Amino acid sequence: MDSGYYAACAGLAAQTQALELVAHNLANLSTTGYRSQQTTFRSLLAGQNAGGNPLNVAVNDFGVLSGSRLDQTSGSLAPTGNPLDVAIGGSGFFTVQSAQGVLYTRDGSFHLTADGELMTSQGNAVLGEQGRITVPNGPVGISSDGTISVNGAVVDKLRLTEFSPSTALTAVGNSTYSAPDGSRLNAAESSVRQGMLEGSNVSPTAAVVQLITVQRNAEMLARALSSIDGQLNQVAVQDLAKV
Repeated sequence: MDSGYYAACAGLAAQTQALELVAHNLANLSTTGYRSQQTTFRSLLAGQNAGGNPLNVAVNDFGVLSGSRLDQTSGSLAPTGNPLDVAIGGSGFFTVQSAQGVLYTRDGSFHLTADGELMTSQGNAVLGEQGRITVPNGPVGISSDGTISVNGAVVDKLRLTEFSPSTALTAVGNSTYSAPDGSRLNAAESSVRQGMLEGSNVSPTAAVVQLITVQRNAEMLARALSSIDGQLNQVAVQDLAKV
C-alpha cells in the first residue's frame, strides 16, 4: 500500500477517536467530580518489510491513538448547603461498592436510603473504614478527616483513597473509576469539605479549541485520502492501458 495513503488513513482513524474523547469531555462539563480524558498516542510501524533501513522505518512509522489518560487536576468546589454533599480537597477519592466491585469517585453528592444507608448518586454504597455506612436519624456532621457523626456520636469514617501519579485509572461510567489491584494508598494529603461539591475539571474554552483543532485535522486528512485515492486510480488506469 502507498505509504502516504496509509499515513493519512492511520491519522484519520486517530483523529476520529480523539474527536469522540473531546466530545465526551464536553458532554460532561456539568458532571459532578468528572475527570477529563486526554488522548495518548503511540508509534506504529506499518508493514513487515521496513527492516533496519532508516528511510523505510521513517516512512512507515505512523502515530496512532493508544488510549486515554485521566486529567487529575481538581475541579472547582461550590457550596450547596446540603450536609450530605461532600467534596475532597486534594487528590483522593471516595471508595464505593458497586455491582462491578470496589470503585472510586470524586462525586460526593450522597443521599440516604429508607434504611439509612449512605449512597452515591449512581446508586453505589459509600464505604467507610467499617464497610457500608448506615447513618441513624439526626443532624449529620462530617469532619475534615471524613469522620461521620450524628448528634456528636461517631458513626464511621469515610474510606478515602489516593493513588500514585503513575496509576492508570479506568473510567466506569462518567465519574466513577476502577484501579489496578494493589494500587490503593491511604489518603494522607486529602481532606473532606462538608456541604460542597466538586465540579468537572473540563475547561470549556480549552475543550472547544481542542474540538475545533481535531475536526480540522480530520477534515485535512480526509481530503488527503481522497486526493491520494484519485492519484492511485489515475496511475492504475494509465498502467492498464499500457498493458
